[in-house]
Amino acid sequence: MGRYRDDPGALARLVEDDRVHRDVYTDPEIFSLELERLWSRAWIYVGHASQVPETGDFLTVDLAAKPVVMVRQADGGIRVLLNRCAHKGTKVVYAPSGNAGKTFRCPYHAWTYRLDGSLVMIPLKDGYAGTRLEETDSPRGLGVVKNVEVYRGFVFARLAERGLGFREFFGEALSSIDFLADRSPEGELEITGGSLRYLHDCNWKMFVENLNDSMHPMIAHASSAGTAKRLWEGRGADGPKPMAVEQFVPFVNGYQFFDEMGIKVYPHGHGFSGVNFSIHSAYSPIREYEEAMHRTYGEERAQEILGTVRHNTVYYPSLTIKGAIQSIRVARPLAADRTLIESFTFRLKGAPEAMLARTVMYNRLINSPMSVVGHDDLHCYRSIQEGLAAPGTEWVSLHRNFDPRELAAPELVANGTSEISMRNQFRAWRELMAAE
Repeated sequence: MGRYRDDPGALARLVEDDRVHRDVYTDPEIFSLELERLWSRAWIYVGHASQVPETGDFLTVDLAAKPVVMVRQADGGIRVLLNRCAHKGTKVVYAPSGNAGKTFRCPYHAWTYRLDGSLVMIPLKDGYAGTRLEETDSPRGLGVVKNVEVYRGFVFARLAERGLGFREFFGEALSSIDFLADRSPEGELEITGGSLRYLHDCNWKMFVENLNDSMHPMIAHASSAGTAKRLWEGRGADGPKPMAVEQFVPFVNGYQFFDEMGIKVYPHGHGFSGVNFSIHSAYSPIREYEEAMHRTYGEERAQEILGTVRHNTVYYPSLTIKGAIQSIRVARPLAADRTLIESFTFRLKGAPEAMLARTVMYNRLINSPMSVVGHDDLHCYRSIQEGLAAPGTEWVSLHRNFDPRELAAPELVANGTSEISMRNQFRAWRELMAAE
């Protein structure tokens, strides 16, 4: 029972074409409904195939606050299982990752399951003779997530039985994954190292919206990237820049730069900034890498791939990728005011180590808990979460560059400082939250 659960129309009224009610960020009941509806009905990023290369390799994550385990099968396929013993409900797998061998065994009563989730053994099974056990779901084994898709190594799952198909949900937005994978001279990626985990005291939507909010960098990052820029001023323009300076300084480009960068939105909340160029456009060339790309793809296709330097692509609601720097960030909602952000680094197969070094440097400087840029954002998110509790207007403005014609054109390009990406995400929010 609850104000929003009992009145479907009340949820829809929280999102208008150009503004949203503050409850979408602060209300615990709405957060609970988001997990039940939005996060269960959307296609959510689980992990990457390179994280489970061998039979029995597994990765455990939470999807919509439900524990699952992604596991490599003997036939080479990947399954996503509910991480819940069919006996008493214990999490069967507790380690973040590892290799199960041929079976999973519950650490409580030793019920044992094959890699596909089917039940192998119950200790002292004779004790169930004459009972109704066989009439229940327990002997079927671990629950299997039926809707799983592996795209260029990226594993997605939809928990809900019914909903949009994978291709229908993502559509042309998948091109950003294609450009990321194609940046490898071998056309394949592999995650290297562990994840950088960053806990934010804010609602998950604040992080996802911020990725393509290009009105904040020159303000929020003036103390971090701005300091790096000032320290480098006066040095010879023709000399090589340290990698850290190359990566820091573009964050404090002016409004015109970010406005001309451009933004594109797709149906169902997806989109990217950096249509024309991005903060990654001016990195120093790595000749060995470019030569490898030309050998693989030919000059024209290689230039198309290398010239596509999208800033952030949002695969709503969970996955965000930086194709030009080969890293991803994943949002894991924990509460209305708590979100875990995980960052991962990709190695481009067939590329020189200098490319991986650039990515690792970027993740450390920008995405890690040690990042000064990341702390700028953390402060802003926390300030929004705290500020929304103050009395005053109950609505959050998303009016910048609003044009009613965008409502009839779910896939379009706009100026880079438009708030269209946020409005587009909330249209998807309303669509998923209200769906039957």
